[in-house]
Parts: sequence; structure tokens; C-alpha cells
Amino acid sequence: MNRKFLLNAGICLVILCFAGILVLVFGPFSFAKGGNNRERHQARIVFPREIDGNPPDSGAAAEHMAYEDSMNVKAALEEGEIIVSVLTQDFDGDPAEEQILAYRNLLEMESPVYISYIDFDETDRLYKRIWNAPTAAVRPGTISLFTQDLIGDRSVCFLLTGMNSLGEHTMTIFRKNNRPPDAGLQNPSGAAQPFTKIAELRIDGSISIQETERPQAYHLGLARGQSFTIAAYGHDYESKNILDQLEIIYAYNPEHGLYEQNRIARIPGSQIEQRRLRELLSGVPGVFESFINDLWYYVGPEGTLDNRQYIYFDPPNRELIFFGDEAQQVFSWQNASPTRYGLYISSQNISVSTMRRFVDIELQSLDSIRIKVFEDVRLKIGVNASWDGVYRRAGRVEQKQSRTGETVAAYIDALYDSSLGRMRFFGDGVYELSAGGATKKGRYAFFTINGQELLELRPEQNGGLRPEGAAGAGPEYGGRPVRETYRVEAAVPTGGENQGPRKNFTLSRVRLGARGIQDLHEAAISLSVTDD
Repeated sequence: MNRKFLLNAGICLVILCFAGILVLVFGPFSFAKGGNNRERHQARIVFPREIDGNPPDSGAAAEHMAYEDSMNVKAALEEGEIIVSVLTQDFDGDPAEEQILAYRNLLEMESPVYISYIDFDETDRLYKRIWNAPTAAVRPGTISLFTQDLIGDRSVCFLLTGMNSLGEHTMTIFRKNNRPPDAGLQNPSGAAQPFTKIAELRIDGSISIQETERPQAYHLGLARGQSFTIAAYGHDYESKNILDQLEIIYAYNPEHGLYEQNRIARIPGSQIEQRRLRELLSGVPGVFESFINDLWYYVGPEGTLDNRQYIYFDPPNRELIFFGDEAQQVFSWQNASPTRYGLYISSQNISVSTMRRFVDIELQSLDSIRIKVFEDVRLKIGVNASWDGVYRRAGRVEQKQSRTGETVAAYIDALYDSSLGRMRFFGDGVYELSAGGATKKGRYAFFTINGQELLELRPEQNGGLRPEGAAGAGPEYGGRPVRETYRVEAAVPTGGENQGPRKNFTLSRVRLGARGIQDLHEAAISLSVTDD
């Protein structure tokens, strides 16, 4: 009896074990098939890392992941729709975040950039697109999407800026509609519109928000603030001078709930030879880019140049370099669109990919430009340096700068012998390094920081002045030419710069950063002038 019981118990145990194995293997699939059929997968947008196929810097991997996560769309796109920009935040004070999506429809010819509002549906427990509207912008590479309290009543306004197919700057502004559904604002589907358009501007110049200081009571939530005005600058068609502009100011009208034209003022431009102007502003690709391909120093309000703040435009290598507050920022040149007065550039920081910068360049004279820089306002990293203003070409620094005790000529014209080969500096900012029958070229500029003279080299391809075996010598990093900065250990020639360039000096490689000038402790390079 006991033996028969044990035999039956053993058989049952084997059967139970076999059944458990089947459940573990096939159970998850059956549960997945019989689960909630209302579960939806959210759309995920994958962005290319680098155009040349090189992987991103490992130090920025976490930042790249955060950027991609912020660009996830919570509702599926329709056929032919491609994402341009996404803004995720709480617009109505509920626990769930909402999204503003900017997108284009590839199935439409000359499709404008559309705006879509994505909200969480409590009934169906998923995100839905509940509102769409077109904007005045067309070119995706120029789009900037952000929110701001323009009216001063803490209502949500979101702004989309960009350019259209005619090369005009545009700005479309929508305001959160807090009126009840029976207020007469109904779209064709019968649902209340969550946003109302309060401005849509187009102009062949530039558009900017003129912010004013608001009282402390506004920041404490006790009172309203003053509404911001919008300034638009366009061509004065009644003038024969191409650079003459009209300044049009738009102010918010609370009675109509719209931004309306408030006043117009004429701004005279510089009197420049008109034929040369038409060549530069013709809109032909590459013409204006070649014109700004140089080092440009900031001009202060008093009219003097400040070589402690400069911008270097490098169209061949698709880079922009901003130097100010003893820190150097390098941006990748992503998109350039000709405008009536110059060029509009969208760029991205090569170290912080979420940091975008839009640069509007206007020609002021044949040796000066006016720049307006728009930061990506969604990024809060404490960068408050102002880059707006007039800039002059670096070749004229020695003629305009009043602080002669701290300035040197940006360019020289001299030939030097060195341990690495023969170095030739040309007066137009180009240098050549000849060694072993090979010649390497690039751009250069002398400048000073805190009384220390520096030399920056921008070789056309990798191969600057570093000796073989030095740190970083060898192939290019990520397909980008190496930028080199050196401390110049020699004094400016006595008797003034008209005495000629210095005869002997040494170069010690350094790095410029937030901590100032840092020595890299590489072997110094000696240069001596030659008349050959």
C-alpha cells in the first residue's frame, strides 16, 4: 500500500513539474495576447548622431539620451507627418503633462509648419491630439518653439519663430484660451479651441520680443505685469539705400485680444557702394558666408573694440566659435538661410547637444556686421552672456581699439624658421607651414586675454604646430580639424608696430576654458624671422 502510494505521488509530482515548465515558457505570450487591447505604444523619434557616421563623445552620452527623451511624442503621428520640435510641460495645472508639437506634412507641397496640442484623455487613459493649426513658418531648420508670458497676466503663450519660403522671418503666437466652451470659439469638430492666435508676423528683416522689467508684485503673484511689445525690422521701400530700415512696433490690444501695429520709425543705414551691397545681399549661396568667414570683435557702446569678446565664423568647417568671459564655446553650423540683410544661422553646441543658438547677421558696413543671438529658451544652464551688438573684422583692431596697452595686431606679414619647418604668416589671416616638401595651410589670429598674448590656428586639415608624439597629434578627432591655441612669449616690437613684426618668439600650447588659460606642458616651439 505504501509502495503504491509513493509511486502515484511521484507520477503526480513529475506531471506538476512538467506543467509548471509549460506555464513558464508559454505563459507570458498567452498573457500578452489576452491583455488589455487598449494599450498603445507611444511614438519614439530616433535622431541621427553625426552626419559623418562617427559616434558621439562618450562624455555626452547621458545628455544625448536626455535630449532624445525630451523629444518623444506622446501621441502617434499621421502618415507623412515629420516632427520639427516638441515642447513638453504642464499647461493646465493637472497631474499629467501636455505637449505642443511642431510638425510638417510631407504629402503637402510647400507645407507650412503646423502646431498640434496633445493632452491626456482621462476617459480613454491615453494621450490624444485635440487641436491643430498652421503657422507662417516653412523651413524646419529655422524653427524655435518656446513659451512666454507676453501679456503679463500669467497666461500661457507659446511662440513659434522661423522662416518661410520667401526668406522672411515669421513669428506666430498662440494664447491659452481660458474661456468656457460656449464662448463661440468652436472648431469644425465642435470642440472648444484650447488656444487662440493673437499674432502672426512676416517681415524681410528680423523680429524680436522687447521685454520690460516687471514689478515685484507681479513676480509674487499679486498684480499683473506690463505687456511686452514686438519689434519687427524690414526694408524701407521708399528709400534708395538698401540698408535703410523700418522699425514697426506691435503692442497688445486687450479689447481685441490681438497684437496690433502701434508705431513706425525709419532707421537710416550706412551709405555704402550699392553695387557691392547687391552682390553680398543677392541671396546667392556662399556669397555672404564667404564675406563673414573671419574673426569678428565686439564693438562696445562707446565705439571701441573689445578683443575679450569675439565670434569666429568658419563656413568651410561648418563651425561658429564664441569667446567671452574667458570661455570658448564651439557650435556646429547646422543650417544657413539668406535674409534680406544677411544670413540666419541655426547652430548646436558640440559638447551640449540640447544647447541651440540662432544667429541673425545683418550687414552694417563693408567691415562691420550687426548680430542678434537667440538662445534656446528651454535650456536653463545659467548662460547669460549677451552676444547682441555690432562686430568689426579683426584685421582693423589695431586702428580702432582705444586700449592700446592690451592690444596687438591680429594679422602680420612675415616669414619664420622653426624646428618644425618654415612658417609664413600672411596679412589676410592665412598661414602656411612648409616641412619635408609638404605644405599645410589654415587661418590664424593673434589676440590678448588678461594681458597675455595668444595665437589661435585653424588648420584646413589636421596638422598644426604640435610635434610628433604630442598629445592629440595624429588623425582628426571625429572628422573635425583641430583648433590650436598658443601663448606667445615675446613682446610687441619697441617703437610701435610700424617697426615691423617681432623677430623671435616662442609658442607654448594652452587650452582656453571656463578656468581661464591652462598650460598643456608640451615642448615650446621657437620661431625666428628670415628674409628668404
